[in-house]
Amino acid sequence: GRYTGTPCPQAPLAVLSKVELRVSCKHLLDRDTLNKSDPCVLLLMQSQGQWMEVDRSEVIKSNLNPVFAKIFTVDYYFEEVQKLRFEVYDSHGQAGVGTHDDDFLGGTECTVGQIVAQKRVTKPLFLKYGKFAGKSTITVRRAAWAPLCPILLPQDLFSKSDPFLEIYRIDDDRSEQLVYRTEVVKNNLSPIWEPFKVSLNSLCSCEEKRKLRGVVWDYDSRGKHDFIGEFFTTFEEMQKVQWDCMNPKYKIRKRNYKNSGVVVLLDLKIHRVYSFLDYIMGGCQIHFTVAIDFTASNGDPRNSCSLHYINPYQPNEYLKALVAVGEICQDYDRLVALAGPPGSHARWRPPSDVTGARHTPSLAAIRNSRLWASVPGSPPSTR
Repeated sequence: GRYTGTPCPQAPLAVLSKVELRVSCKHLLDRDTLNKSDPCVLLLMQSQGQWMEVDRSEVIKSNLNPVFAKIFTVDYYFEEVQKLRFEVYDSHGQAGVGTHDDDFLGGTECTVGQIVAQKRVTKPLFLKYGKFAGKSTITVRRAAWAPLCPILLPQDLFSKSDPFLEIYRIDDDRSEQLVYRTEVVKNNLSPIWEPFKVSLNSLCSCEEKRKLRGVVWDYDSRGKHDFIGEFFTTFEEMQKVQWDCMNPKYKIRKRNYKNSGVVVLLDLKIHRVYSFLDYIMGGCQIHFTVAIDFTASNGDPRNSCSLHYINPYQPNEYLKALVAVGEICQDYDRLVALAGPPGSHARWRPPSDVTGARHTPSLAAIRNSRLWASVPGSPPSTR
C-alpha cells in the first residue's frame, strides 16, 4: 500500500503531500459496567478492496467525549480516491483493541479528499449492519505538514507528581482545540518532555497573535488528573521561551504564591515547505472541463464499433474516463456538485444549444456544461 515510503524511482512521481488528521468524539456509547468506556480510535485505509490498519490512537481512560492527542499522518495523493475508515473501540489493553464485537463503539468512512477540501468532517458513528451508535459522532480535522519543533522543559516547584503538558488553541468562538499532549514523566520534579512536531496551521491557524493555553496535569491512571497550573501565550510570544505556570486557586488563597513551576521552551524551529496541498488549503479550486472531438472518423455512435457507441448496459470508454477524473475533482470544486447515490456515475448535461444537435459544440458551450449524477442502470438521455 501507499501508507509509507516513497514512490518507485522508475514510476512517474505522484503529487504527494503529508496530511495530519486529528480526531475527537462525542456522546460515545458506555460499554463498561462500573466505569465509562476507555476509547481508542483505529485508522484504516482501503487498499485493493481490503481495509488495512494504518495506525491507532492512544487510549483515553473513562471518557465518552475524548479529544485524542494522536496525530494520524497519511500520504495524500491528489490523483487517487483514498478511502479511510475510523473505528472506535472500548479498550481493555492494546492487545484487545478491535478483537471483540462487544468493544466496538462505532465506525464511519470518508475520503482523504473530503477532509482536505472541507478542513473538518463530522459524521455519525455506525454499529454493524448500518445501525446508528446512539448520538455518537466523530470529528476529523486536518492540517498541512509544516513542522514546528519546540522542546519543553518545565522546572522548579512541581510537587512529586507524574506531569504531562497539553497545549490548546483558542478559536474565535472561545472554544479550545487540543493541539498536542506530551507523554507522562513519572515521579519527576523537573520533567523533560520529548521534542515534538506540530503544524503551524494546527497550532494557531497560521495567526501569530492567536491565544494559546498550556495546561500541566498530574497524571492519574483512572483518568481523574490533578490540575497543576496553566499559562497563556501566542506564537508571536514564543521567543520569550519561559512562562510561569499558575494555579488560580492557589493565587487567591496563598498570599506569597508565586507560581506552580516554570515552563521553559529551549528551542523553536520552523520549517516551511510549500506543496500542492498548500494551494488546495489556500482556497485553490479545481474545475473540470472536457472537450470531445465528435468527428466522422470515430464512426456512428449507434454502431458498436464506434468509440462513441452508447451501450445501454454499460458506459463507453469516454464516459468511464470522465467518471474516473470527475470523482477526483469533485471534492475540490465548490461550484459544481457531483454528489449522487452510492455507486452513481457522472454524465454530461449539455446546455440548450447542444441538446439533440449533431454538431460539434462550441468551447463556450462545453464550459457551461455540468456533470450530474445518475443511478447505474437508468440510461441517461444525453451522454
